[in-house]
Amino acid sequence: MPRKGMRSICFNPKTPSLSISRYGTATSSSPSSQRTTPASTPTRRQSLFPDSMMDQMIESAAVLIMKWDPESSSYAKVTSLFYESKVEAQQFIHCVNDLQKAMHFLVTEDSSSEKLILCQSLMQVAMKRLQKEFYQILSMNRAYLDPESVSTTRSSRASTRSSTSDYDDDGGATTDDEIRVASDSISEVEQVSSVAMDELKSIAECMISAGYAKECISIYKVIRKSIIDEGIYRMGVEKLSSSQINKTDWDVIEMRIKNWLDAVKISMRTLFNGERILCDHVFSASDSIRESCFLDISKEGALLLFGFPELVAKSKKTPEKMFRILDMYNSIFENWPEIEAIFSYESTAVVRTQAFNSLVKLAEFVQAVLSDFESTIQKDSSKSVPAQGGGVHRLTIYVMNYLSLLADYSNILIDIFRDWTRPTNFSIPESFFDSSDSEDSPAPAMSLRVAWLILVLLCKLDGKAKQYNDVSLRYLFLANNLQHVIVKVRTSNLQYLLGEEWAAKQETIVKQFAETYEELGWGHVIAALKETNNNQTAVMTPGEAKTVFRNFNASFEEAYRKQRASVVPNQKLRDEIKVSLARKVVSSYKEFYETHRSRVGNEENEIRCYVKYTPEDVANYLSDLFFGVSESESSSASSSPSSSPRWRHWRIL
Repeated sequence: MPRKGMRSICFNPKTPSLSISRYGTATSSSPSSQRTTPASTPTRRQSLFPDSMMDQMIESAAVLIMKWDPESSSYAKVTSLFYESKVEAQQFIHCVNDLQKAMHFLVTEDSSSEKLILCQSLMQVAMKRLQKEFYQILSMNRAYLDPESVSTTRSSRASTRSSTSDYDDDGGATTDDEIRVASDSISEVEQVSSVAMDELKSIAECMISAGYAKECISIYKVIRKSIIDEGIYRMGVEKLSSSQINKTDWDVIEMRIKNWLDAVKISMRTLFNGERILCDHVFSASDSIRESCFLDISKEGALLLFGFPELVAKSKKTPEKMFRILDMYNSIFENWPEIEAIFSYESTAVVRTQAFNSLVKLAEFVQAVLSDFESTIQKDSSKSVPAQGGGVHRLTIYVMNYLSLLADYSNILIDIFRDWTRPTNFSIPESFFDSSDSEDSPAPAMSLRVAWLILVLLCKLDGKAKQYNDVSLRYLFLANNLQHVIVKVRTSNLQYLLGEEWAAKQETIVKQFAETYEELGWGHVIAALKETNNNQTAVMTPGEAKTVFRNFNASFEEAYRKQRASVVPNQKLRDEIKVSLARKVVSSYKEFYETHRSRVGNEENEIRCYVKYTPEDVANYLSDLFFGVSESESSSASSSPSSSPRWRHWRIL
């Protein structure tokens, strides 16, 4: 809807039916009130607004207005009316209001009367005075009208008004006692701020009512816009272009982002919030004026503030930028209710739109980087042995560290990946997603996205495991890496996204990998004794006993030589594998050793020739495994377990 000029809107009353003079006399300017009456009956003008009262009103206004005319008094030129005498300042406002009422009345009676011309002249003088006072209050109280003080003052005034009101029911000011009670409850800064706000409001209402809104709001916009612009600049937010951001080192941009994050927090709590409060208070008499003022004051600074994330989001997409991008997204996301409340006007929708566009661009950045991250996992093409001794691969460490950090932003990632679905061109077991895709999951799409990335990692690791020549080491490698994944999930916010059921399923797979490793790596050692122990009824000859001991020695030494460099970094998994091997290998060997050692012979030398290890020796050698050895140790070691530098006693369970 087109807007009329400020002065025409404010000067022409919507309903000119009734006015109340400062003396309580009602006047009417509606056509119906000017009916002709018999000559013997006093007219409505004569009974309600006699010439003597009109003259007295104009004369009183003229005395006070001319006293503060800067053109006719050097005292008035250098002195502030509102600073010198607040009582007289209020009288001045009342005189101007009365003068305006007189002018409205005179217009209806005689638009060319000398009194009306005098009133118009006095009104011009009064408006110049108020215009100067308005400027002085804004300038002199700049420190007390800073957004933070204004925000605090509003809170204090709100709490104070629960017990005392700023105005009586008839529109009059509160009593001195009420003001004193209210003043005692707020600080000196808040008192000065509150008084200044009320003075600005009274001047603004007076000037707007008199048709001088343009002059009033022009001063207000110039001074208050400079505060917004200066505040934005001091917080380190500068106008940049996309090309400037692309040419600037990321370390510098990251520092600017940190400044921006602080700027948004301060802006929403104080800067823009305080300006909106002050603008609404000063121009409460006109919705259109306060909207226009706040728009012109805040638009440029707000667009600069909320346009910065969109520029950063258009820069080159790399994984290291992800977390700062998420910080910016989170900042806008958390402050969105304040953004909507402060910039609620239709004219300030452009600010809300800019903030929303930045959210969209930041979300697109996150989605693109995570897609690139997935591609990086799939394209990892290192040809060397993936990890010494079947340990945790560097890719696993990198991916899980990255995902665990991402999980700290799960609250906003849930919103960003709300509509994500897994690709259909990837052959995967449906059971892998059962728990993360369930209705009980707090964020099905985000849980699915994380589970998918982990699955891509595991599939890649499955291919890398084939680079080991020793098949048993492939399964130890898979067990180690999946165990690392589970530990990272359980010790980060990933556990809330993937759930206990997902982790439990993966632990079952780790156990399967470990069991397969034991079977492939130590199965022939166990087999060397298993058949003999199972045939308890057969009587073994000394020769057969020697053969079994000899076979066990050979198979044990071979297995130990191959597995001596194996690594199991996770203590829990390492202990579980050792306990399992001790039960299978040591227990079987101990049973055979105690039954058939005496059959080998009676001579000590003969026994040592065939029975090289006691059950305790075997247990100690097994307990020494999975810590890994250096390449020099591995190359200089003999095939005999006795060359191991470590001796650890392992209790046989």
